[in-house]
Amino acid sequence: MPKSEGAMDNGSFGRVVRVEDTVRRPMYPWSPTVHRLLLHLETVGFTQAPRFLGVDEEGREVLSFIDGESGGAGWRQVASIDGLRAMISLLEDYQQAVRGFHLHGPTAWSAGVVDLDGSQVICHGDFGPWNVVWRDGQAVGLLDWDHARPGDALDDVGYAAQYLVPLRSDEDCVSLFGYDEPPDRRTRLRVLSDGFTTTPDAVLRRAVEMQLGTIALVESLADRGLEPQATWVREGLLDDLAGRLAWAQTNGDSFV
Repeated sequence: MPKSEGAMDNGSFGRVVRVEDTVRRPMYPWSPTVHRLLLHLETVGFTQAPRFLGVDEEGREVLSFIDGESGGAGWRQVASIDGLRAMISLLEDYQQAVRGFHLHGPTAWSAGVVDLDGSQVICHGDFGPWNVVWRDGQAVGLLDWDHARPGDALDDVGYAAQYLVPLRSDEDCVSLFGYDEPPDRRTRLRVLSDGFTTTPDAVLRRAVEMQLGTIALVESLADRGLEPQATWVREGLLDDLAGRLAWAQTNGDSFV
């Protein structure tokens, strides 16, 4: 959940530091749920997620470090069709790996406590270029699981579509996203939808729904006093998000 595409923020709620071959991150009420998810992914052989290694003496979660380029570097990687397909493959691999992960009863997530019955799919929740680790043009890691949550398998696809189509102006695509020229959004949307055996229209509808969900989540986290969302809201992020949503609603149909 980046503050803005230009900032290339990694979406983390607090200070994240690397210590040798580990990454230390703050703990939150939903962290134990995320740790269970990461342990499951390790068990089933999903190598693209960091490993949960425990909690250090300062109360921070300890994760394995995945070497490669991430953050701002991810935007140029996905500007090509090959990069887009690499993102699709990564999400397909995750969705396959998470199928056997089931929780029951009230469970804490960043979006709140959800009463699970074991049938829900667990989404990554922040599947964007800034959270992917790249090596030699390959998507080798998926970071920042703080926003994992129960949902529909198409939720991560719709969320990613905002940044992979992308649903932004030509100016933003060139100045912020690493495109040499305005992208062929129609083709990119078709490649994305074909990758998940759905339709461009369905992906666009879900993308708008996910934008609305992001606005609601940012408001909720800010209202709870959590950072960086509280600061982002004070700095006008909700207006930015509303503008992006309006652009997608106005222009999205032209890409179908």
